[in-house]
Amino acid sequence: MSASPPTRRIRRIRTLPLLAAGALLLAALLQQTASPARAGAAPAVAPAAATATFTDDFNGPAGSAVDSSKWGYETGDNVNNHEREYYTSGTHNAALDGQGNLVITARKENPANYQCWYGTCQYTSARLSTPQKFSQAYGHFETRMKLPRGQGMWPAFWMLGGGNWPTDGEIDIMENVGFEPGSVHGTIHGPGYSGANGIGAGYTLPNGQSFSDAFHTFAVDWAPNSIKWSVDGNVYETRTPADLGGNRWVYDHPFYLIMNLAVGGYWPGDPDGSTSFPQQLVVDYVHVTTSDSSGGTGGGTGGGHTITGIGGKCVDVAGASSANGTAVQLYDCNGTAAQSWTVGSDGTIRALGKCMDVAAAGTADGTKVQLYDCNGTAAQQWAVSAAHDIVNPAANKCLDATGNSSANGTRLQIWTCAGTANQKWTVNS
Repeated sequence: MSASPPTRRIRRIRTLPLLAAGALLLAALLQQTASPARAGAAPAVAPAAATATFTDDFNGPAGSAVDSSKWGYETGDNVNNHEREYYTSGTHNAALDGQGNLVITARKENPANYQCWYGTCQYTSARLSTPQKFSQAYGHFETRMKLPRGQGMWPAFWMLGGGNWPTDGEIDIMENVGFEPGSVHGTIHGPGYSGANGIGAGYTLPNGQSFSDAFHTFAVDWAPNSIKWSVDGNVYETRTPADLGGNRWVYDHPFYLIMNLAVGGYWPGDPDGSTSFPQQLVVDYVHVTTSDSSGGTGGGTGGGHTITGIGGKCVDVAGASSANGTAVQLYDCNGTAAQSWTVGSDGTIRALGKCMDVAAAGTADGTKVQLYDCNGTAAQQWAVSAAHDIVNPAANKCLDATGNSSANGTRLQIWTCAGTANQKWTVNS
C-alpha cells in the first residue's frame, strides 16, 4: 500500500509479537489412518493439522462496529501517498451489514470540516488495523472481498512488520487501482525495494471480468524465505530472498494486518467525473492460520490440496466453473485450480473462491453436491474423519461417488455412511 514512508498523521504503533490467546479454533483438514467408521454413524473428526489464530467473519447486527478486540481505527489523511480521503473512526465509514460482511464505504463529503494535506478534505473512508491486538510471523493469511469500482479507488489488504518503514517490511496481499478493474497486485516492500520499487506481480481475471462484480478470495502463504500469493486458490506469484538483488529479506518477524479503502493517490490517480460515490469495499471474512492448510501453497494443485477418491480420481469442479450450482465430480487428477481444495477453520471446503455445498441443504440419500457462494449454513459444513470419510454433520451423511463409479464426470452426492470405497477420501498435503 505504501508508495512512500507512512505519513506521521496516521497513527503507527510498533508491532509487539502476539502470543496466541484464548482457545484456538481447529481446522480439520489432514486425516490420519484409523479403522473404518461404523456404517450409518458420523465418524469422529480427525486431529487438526493447523490452528486458526485470527478469525473474523463479521457477524453482527447491521450498522454495528467492528470487534474492537480485533481491530482498531487509523484516522487522518495521508500526505505521502497523496491520498485524498480522511480516515474516520466509528461506523459512518466502516460498519457491519447484518449479512456477515464488513462494509468500508468511501464517501464524497466532509461532515466535520476535516483538513487534509491539500486543504479541506473532499472524501471520507476507513482504515482498520491490528497493532497490539494481533500479529504473526508465517502462516496462511486470507480474506474474501468484493472490491469497489471507479477511477481513483484504491482498496488494499496488507501487512506491516512494525513502525520503521520500510526497514520492518510490508507485505501487500491485495491491492487494486480503479483504472484496472480486473487486476490485483501482490507486492513486498523492504530496505532498498520500497515504494515504486517494490517487488511484485499482478493477477488478471479472465474474459474481461471485474473484481467488483463478485467476491474473490485473496491470500498469501508465508514461510521462512518464501511468500506465495493466490487469488481464488490460484498461486500467481512466489518471492524468495533470491528475488531481492542482494537486498535484505525482512520477512522473519511478526506482521500485523491492515485493510482500507483509499481515494486517490500517486498510483491510482484522483477520482474524476466518471467516478460515482459512495463506493464500497465489502469484506466477507479475514482468516489467519498457523500453517498452509487453508491453501495457497501450490505444489501443482493451484494453491490448495487435492482430494482423491475411488480409482485415484480427484474431486473436481466441473468445467472449472465458479458459477453457483456447478457440479462437484470425479475426474482425472490434472493439477488445475478446479481440483485445488482448501479447508478453513470454519469447517468449509473451498475451491475457486466458493464452498462445497449440499444442494438445497438436503439430507436425503442421493442429494447432489455442488459449488456455491459461501454462506455459513450447515449445508457447507464438513468433517474429515480419521477413517477417510468426509461427512456433512447436518445430514449425518458421507460424501459419496454416485454408483460406486470412478469414471470421469461421476457426480458426487451425500449418502448414508457405509464404509465403502466410493466414500473414502484422501486429502493430500
